[in-house]
Amino acid sequence: MSSSTAVPGQSPIAETAPLSLCAREPHVPADRLVAEMVPPPRFDAVRFDTYVPDPKQPSQREAVDVLSGFASGLGGAHAGGSAKRRWFARKAAAPTAPLGVYLDGGYGVGKTHLLASLWHATPAAPALKAFGTFVELTNLVGALGFQQTVKTLSGHRLLCIDEFELDDPGDTVLVSSLLSRLVEEGVALAATSNTLPGKLGEGRFAAADFLREIQGLSAHFRPLRIDGEDYRHRGLPEAPAPFTDEQVTRAAYATEGASLDDFPSLLAHLARVHPSRYGALTDDLRAVCLTEVQAVPDQATALRLVVLADRLYDREVPVLASGVPFDKLFSDEMLNGGYRKKYFRAISRLTALARDAKGLVAQ
Repeated sequence: MSSSTAVPGQSPIAETAPLSLCAREPHVPADRLVAEMVPPPRFDAVRFDTYVPDPKQPSQREAVDVLSGFASGLGGAHAGGSAKRRWFARKAAAPTAPLGVYLDGGYGVGKTHLLASLWHATPAAPALKAFGTFVELTNLVGALGFQQTVKTLSGHRLLCIDEFELDDPGDTVLVSSLLSRLVEEGVALAATSNTLPGKLGEGRFAAADFLREIQGLSAHFRPLRIDGEDYRHRGLPEAPAPFTDEQVTRAAYATEGASLDDFPSLLAHLARVHPSRYGALTDDLRAVCLTEVQAVPDQATALRLVVLADRLYDREVPVLASGVPFDKLFSDEMLNGGYRKKYFRAISRLTALARDAKGLVAQ
């Protein structure tokens, strides 16, 4: 529907009224959460052949070789036996060696590219492979319940978990129990993180109190270090200069399929929507336009924003904004705290999406 809308200080502009994220309250059925556990659109076309190892970093070439062999090894029968055999078996035999690989390395060395390539290379139907972030996996358990999640994923050949991080003791116990059950059923595991499996949770909660669970998680994986230039050595990415409220508003009205919201209202809305629905919140968006961007006020709000940034990045949705630049979203205290890796990732991804959005503003 078209409308004539006045921008403050300007004559009316006759364009299609933009959408609003704050007006969306998606309800996502559980079967959609399962069906969407595939590599995001940004990684649809990646393959091992499209990963270009740095010749100065032999661990990158080694990672390609190891993962290629790992994928080939998943081409036979399900590790726990055929579905018919497991139906009559009391319990699948536990594997004697780790049935998983764990890609550890700094930001920007291509871990997600390699993880998605592993998913694509594994010779199994898409319905027998699952790919999701750690947050999406915990959200799936929240939507289906623990036992139903085990039942749903136990017939899979492969479960890929991107950005594996443990943020609280509850997640530690939950994920440890879930992965142990899936390994017993013969499901192969692959994960990426910036933290070695034995160090997960450090700086965010009393990891020593949950050492057994963390060590149990570590036992499921063979760590595979991928060296390369780390974001901590590069520093924060320089974010593009923000536009004015007027420029952002006019671009939103001129761009079909764009949304327009003020940043404080969006943050308040995210608190009312479960993070498992943030992907659906961005359905069919061509661009996100935000006015009055400011530093986030607290850690809970910041972590919700991280999840939204991940979903927008996965879907390659440009973000046009006014207010403070994205590298000023999080306080120094946040950037030096236990969630710093999440915040660095969010800044990097929002900065990339801001660069993608520059063309939306009329020159």
